[in-house]
Amino acid sequence: MLETGVKLFNYFRFFSRENRIFLTMKNIRSILFWSIISAAFIGPGTVTTAAKAGSSFGLDLLWALTFSILGTVVLQEAAARLSIVSGKNIGEILSSGKDRKWGQLILIFLSVAFGCAAYQAGNMLGAVAGLNLFTDVSVRVGTVVIFVIGFSLLWTSNFKLITSLLGAIVAIMGFAFIYTALKSDVSALEFTSKAVIPSFPGDSDLLLIGLIGTTIVPYNIFLGNGIKHGQELRQMRIGLIIAIIIGGIISMSIMVVGTQVSGEFSFVNLAETLRSKGGSFIGSMFGLGLAAAGLSSSITSPLAAAITAKSTFNDSRNLWDEKTIRFKSVWISVMLIGLVMGLSGLKVIPVIIAAQAINGLLLPVIACYLLIIVNRTDLMGAFKNGIWLNLISLFIIGICFFVGTNNIFGALSKIAGDPRINNLVQLKLVIAVIGVAIMAWVIIKKNGAKTLTK
Repeated sequence: MLETGVKLFNYFRFFSRENRIFLTMKNIRSILFWSIISAAFIGPGTVTTAAKAGSSFGLDLLWALTFSILGTVVLQEAAARLSIVSGKNIGEILSSGKDRKWGQLILIFLSVAFGCAAYQAGNMLGAVAGLNLFTDVSVRVGTVVIFVIGFSLLWTSNFKLITSLLGAIVAIMGFAFIYTALKSDVSALEFTSKAVIPSFPGDSDLLLIGLIGTTIVPYNIFLGNGIKHGQELRQMRIGLIIAIIIGGIISMSIMVVGTQVSGEFSFVNLAETLRSKGGSFIGSMFGLGLAAAGLSSSITSPLAAAITAKSTFNDSRNLWDEKTIRFKSVWISVMLIGLVMGLSGLKVIPVIIAAQAINGLLLPVIACYLLIIVNRTDLMGAFKNGIWLNLISLFIIGICFFVGTNNIFGALSKIAGDPRINNLVQLKLVIAVIGVAIMAWVIIKKNGAKTLTK
């Protein structure tokens, strides 16, 4: 009886007002911190893809976003868990040992940096497109404004400030898109069923793969693995998972908003449709959401490139600390590339196509390498992957192979001017299956059959 009383006392003491507030504030700070991942994957590309999917196919592709969020949670949790448990990031592990694999290190960094730089102009112009929906700011002035805001924040090297502000931007973006989505005619029952039941409408394959590819992004793995946070495992998981789910809800809301478009899809057309149905305020809210998405990605993209450089090249001398000129030179370069492309009117499509092809190669490679690392007992100890997590990860890696192959084939198709190249679905599936089989074999060889069979 006394023991039961003590347990009850401890239980209620744990949930006392003081502890509850402390735990809640701690978790809120963690959610705000990890909103940097949501801010990174909800950019103009995601807004465009999700809204166009809604415009073209209603909510039939909503389930793809559900899967994408699951995949993002699994990969980002593994990357953050690796950092907390081992105290190392991916680049440090790759460069450890007697022989530093400089060729691989440089190739990985250049691939990530090129992708970040290629998308930066689109991020900045996407933010300006959002501003233009409710202001009269010119493209040149808007691009400079976005550049100055991003540059000023990154120059502080205060990641607590940056992540908190990005969390606030995600909150504004979320409010704008969710508020707009709630004004639509979509019922809760339809939304729920479409979110969990897969469907494959005709001619939807490119948008389907695009929804996954704009959410599961390779440089975000380096971002989540390399950024300093000082959190414990449990706190990280709470903040990371909730932040990514919130990001997923925002992406889903964008698709719901896209269902309201009548006629050919464009941001202007979508905003006008929303204004005609719900007034000027809703149209302005959509513009605010698009501007917030572009601004957040304009900050996270250069930051991800710099963190990848630090993860790849840093050593005991700590020459790549966040406040060093080396670290700053990377994100400044990405910011300047975006600014020049935005101001000059250069066609960024060929560059983005090349970036898609590179990211298509990089995504499955990084995902595979991450899975191998988090199965290493010497690094992860009791916190290495379990059987079910390995099986889920292999399935996600299979999708990564498929998405990556599709990006490569899509780039080749545009370069060759032959759309048939991108229609080789069976070949893409074969490559994905072979990739998963090789990964399963590597894990079993390194850790034993029990990692997948018991």
